[in-house]
Amino acid sequence: MASVHRHKELTPRHWLTLLAASERKRLAGAAFFGALAGCHTVLIVTGLAWLIDQLVVQNRSPSDLTPVFALLAVAVLLRAMCQWASERLSLDASLRIRRKARAQLLDKITALGPAWLTSQQSGAIAAQAVEHIDALDGYFARYHPQLRITVWVPLVILAVVMWLDYLAAVFLLLAAPLIPLFMALVGMGAERMNRDQFAAVARLSAHFIDRVRGITTLQLFGHTAAAQQAVWVASDQYRRLSMRTLKLAFLSSAVLEFFSSVAIAVVAMYVGFGLLGYIEYGPAPSLTLFSGLAVLLLAPEFFQPLRTLSMHYHDRAAALGAAESIVNTLNEPPVMSDASPSITRADNVLVELERVQVSYPGRGVVMGPLDLALTQGDVIAVSGESGSGKSTLLALLAGFIGPSHGECRHAATDQVAWLDQQPCLLQGSLADNLRLSNPLASEDAMQAALRRAGLIDVVNGLPEGLDTLLGERGVGLSGGQAQRLALARVYLSGAPLVLLDEPTAKLDEATEQAVVAALIDWIKEGRTLVVATHHPAVIKAANRHFKMTQGQIEEMPV
Repeated sequence: MASVHRHKELTPRHWLTLLAASERKRLAGAAFFGALAGCHTVLIVTGLAWLIDQLVVQNRSPSDLTPVFALLAVAVLLRAMCQWASERLSLDASLRIRRKARAQLLDKITALGPAWLTSQQSGAIAAQAVEHIDALDGYFARYHPQLRITVWVPLVILAVVMWLDYLAAVFLLLAAPLIPLFMALVGMGAERMNRDQFAAVARLSAHFIDRVRGITTLQLFGHTAAAQQAVWVASDQYRRLSMRTLKLAFLSSAVLEFFSSVAIAVVAMYVGFGLLGYIEYGPAPSLTLFSGLAVLLLAPEFFQPLRTLSMHYHDRAAALGAAESIVNTLNEPPVMSDASPSITRADNVLVELERVQVSYPGRGVVMGPLDLALTQGDVIAVSGESGSGKSTLLALLAGFIGPSHGECRHAATDQVAWLDQQPCLLQGSLADNLRLSNPLASEDAMQAALRRAGLIDVVNGLPEGLDTLLGERGVGLSGGQAQRLALARVYLSGAPLVLLDEPTAKLDEATEQAVVAALIDWIKEGRTLVVATHHPAVIKAANRHFKMTQGQIEEMPV
């Protein structure tokens, strides 16, 4: 049974984990080199403390310590190289992951098909494909590698401090859990705010694009001021959400800096009083300039990975907020047909429906059960009241939606010409839009198609003819002219199956008669045609007539 089925839903965290797994080696390499750079920092700081102790306390000559200076210079160079390698790998992994995530999103949108796209706002989809995907960059390029660096580098520093002075290590160990605790508390609020922020920017994008597309209508009816005010209100709401998110991020950073500074100050006081002899507990009496200075220099480096992670924790919240929006689209149930069995019988059947039902979420069954066999050369007229299921039947025959029950079998061809009630016209010339169905069409063929569609006089009257430029969605043409241009594009197509949804809608009476006459002539050429129409002449020219009533189909005598 080729039916539309539910699939296992993703969660934002699971999706991010799957994306990270696809670039596991690069992300692991970035974390490794980042941790190695941290270990070089420990070596540099400890070596610097030893050099100062040798110069000040031991009164050694700088020339005697030349090899140590050289080793420290090499360590500094290696640290820079490790940091470069870490950033290079993490940025490369982030770029690859974002490409993969964008491909997943676009593939899903393509799989959902035109029927799903008609219910979506293009601005919101564009925001997902561009801004939401780009919001994942900080998570994979900075937060993800830093999370592993934060585990290993502080442990190495803690081990060195423990070797130098275990009491100072206890102070660091007591202060360390406070930073992750506050990061978790702040992260819950930041994640919610980022989710609201991404939803707001998607609404704002859709809102703005809708107003731009309708600017002509708004001007004609004198509502431009109201539209401007509505855009301002939506953008001001987005500004407020952005400022709230930034305020929380800055406040959390201040709190984390406070606790790390207090911990460093405690270690500094301990080292200072220990060196002055005011503390006689534990290892304090054995403190030397080397051990005390090394502990004091290592204390900030102990908290540095945690502080860096807290800086990038906002990237995690932003990524989760963006991922939730994208995952909602990825979790959309499929509406197009899966790989349905092809018809291999020798009776020229193009499409065969067997006990087919179509269901929409929240609406239940909207069509069926029905059985239908469409053979080559059939000319089928489908009539019925608005909402009876004519457009759903055409979308099913085209493969734009799949049956929820039953089986839909197509012939071994994917060539279908389709004309919707709202035809898709792209920014470009008239010729560019015509050649979408036949890239090799000659100018004479395009002129003939325009003549059939009743648009030849309009095109010939334009100064640039077929080279006349159109705006997006056919801006520059009236609704009827756009419909006729899309119909001319169908005439150019060599597809064996042609599906027309109200091809004479939005046309005046004279143009309608010309288009109907051209359709009748076209029918005589033997093309397989399914037309949703109310026009008596088209119904009369068909060899089969189906009437749709509340999702049920009945074949009428012709």
